[in-house]
Amino acid sequence: MKFQGVDYYQIDELLSEDEKMTRNLVREFLEKELEPLVVDAFHEEKPLDMRALAPKMGELGMIGACLPEEYGGNGANYVTFGLICQEVERVDSALRSYIAVQFGLVSYAIFRYGSEEQKQKWLPSIARGEKIGCFGLTEPNHGSDAGAMETVAKKDADGWVINGTKQWITESSVADFAVVWAKTDEGVRGFIVERGTEGFSPTSQSRKGSMRASDVGELGFSDCRIPLENALPEVKGLSAPLSCLSQARYGISWGAIGMAMDCYETALNYAKEREQFGAPIAAYQLVQEKLVTMLIEITKAQLLSYRLGRLMDDGKANYAQISMAKKNNVSIARMCARLARETLGANGISLDYSPIRHMANVESVYTYEGTDDMHTLILGQDITGIPAFRRQL
Repeated sequence: MKFQGVDYYQIDELLSEDEKMTRNLVREFLEKELEPLVVDAFHEEKPLDMRALAPKMGELGMIGACLPEEYGGNGANYVTFGLICQEVERVDSALRSYIAVQFGLVSYAIFRYGSEEQKQKWLPSIARGEKIGCFGLTEPNHGSDAGAMETVAKKDADGWVINGTKQWITESSVADFAVVWAKTDEGVRGFIVERGTEGFSPTSQSRKGSMRASDVGELGFSDCRIPLENALPEVKGLSAPLSCLSQARYGISWGAIGMAMDCYETALNYAKEREQFGAPIAAYQLVQEKLVTMLIEITKAQLLSYRLGRLMDDGKANYAQISMAKKNNVSIARMCARLARETLGANGISLDYSPIRHMANVESVYTYEGTDDMHTLILGQDITGIPAFRRQL
């Protein structure tokens, strides 16, 4: 059955015709081209071939939607970007991770902090799906506490020399280049490290219980030398990579809605068709309670991200508001995946149905781009003025 969407509060009426048209085009493309590929990729832990898929996504303007046209984008607004993220994560979190990393982390870093030469070199080709980037911030020993990173870059007359390791990096082994963050004598700086650079070793990580359709891995740097012009010139401290994370977290807030929608619709359709004790299980009060709970929370999440998107478009959103949407909506998706799996009973553990796959993937989404606990502390600091991230021991 084709996905019909979940819109109990008629939020579609708040969208422009262009926003709805883009969403519908993306939805049709995903149903035709990508949905058939996802289950096998997840089951076999064989990441989707983004080399083949990205150009098709680029043709539809899915990758660089918010970039200005001069850099290969469509000049679309943030609500459109959110709707794209919603549709791709409805299919699988691996696809939304790709979109969010390519725009929210990689392209945004270069657009906001790069030189004009860097923008012209990389942004149009990323938007077209011809080049793939990755974003190196998280390390084996430092996730939430990014400021404690151990990767360092030393400057000399000939360029920069980078040493360190980054972990849990989306598209690590297939990316044409990495935007890497490292400590320097000038504070945290960002660097573009191209594939094939001596001393740069990207690898893929397997045996994952989540994000199995996504390429995730490690970036190693051992006396990795890059030219001076590969540094992002406008970076001034840790606020730069954190601003990129805000862009990606915004996309996640919408993506989580797509995941929750798919779980709800799967459970609803199943409940109306599955008969036990002489009636569809949708006729029983306990099942209806699960469905109603999912619908209510999805609707609240939709309103939250819609309003956040309009604030983003007006340049009024702040990082704490983005944290609220990410924290709330991912928690909702996590809950919906669990309730949908319960509704499907024993069939809920079958990959013939999507909730168990979403249930696995959401555990990654719940953790990355800021754990649920970290977003609680971000909000706590914003409303009290008191940071609670560390204690003197």
